Amino acid sequence: MTSIIVAFPKLEDAKNMKNLLVRNGFSVAAVCTTGSQTIGQADHLSSGIVICSYKLSDMIYSQLHEYLPPGFEMLLMASPHILAGCRNNDIVCLETPLKIYDMVNTVEMMIRASERRRKHQKSKPKERDEKEEALIEEAKQILMHRNNMTEEEAHRYIQKCSMDSSTNMTETAQMILFMNE
Repeated sequence: MTSIIVAFPKLEDAKNMKNLLVRNGFSVAAVCTTGSQTIGQADHLSSGIVICSYKLSDMIYSQLHEYLPPGFEMLLMASPHILAGCRNNDIVCLETPLKIYDMVNTVEMMIRASERRRKHQKSKPKERDEKEEALIEEAKQILMHRNNMTEEEAHRYIQKCSMDSSTNMTETAQMILFMNE
């Protein structure tokens, strides 16, 4: 589930925004009044959305956006003349005075996009480093030499053994190397 952090300079405004979100079915992880509090809360979460005003007591929105950990998006709420100066395409903007319908739809859209990105990231295979690639290559060489396999056959054999034993290819290659000692 996507975490939401509300950051406004006045605690009363932040609490009102939290209550508005909660009434519309969203879960708010934290309410903050400074950029440093917001960053601290974000560091404890894996990803989420920061809903904030243009200026907090210790920084403006662009600084806060720069310091947020990866996986966090920003929804900036400000007056039209301030939003005209916001040229960062990574920041979603909403004009004030706020229309509740627009705010709810925007937050829902951001949550769906965030969840799609997270699912897409999980479906990507993990990149192997040079050491892991070398282990797999060494195991393939042993299989090619010992069992007269082509490189493609050896690769498929390691893949199949990996899938059958529910281990990754690097661990399977290590087992092949261990058994060959």
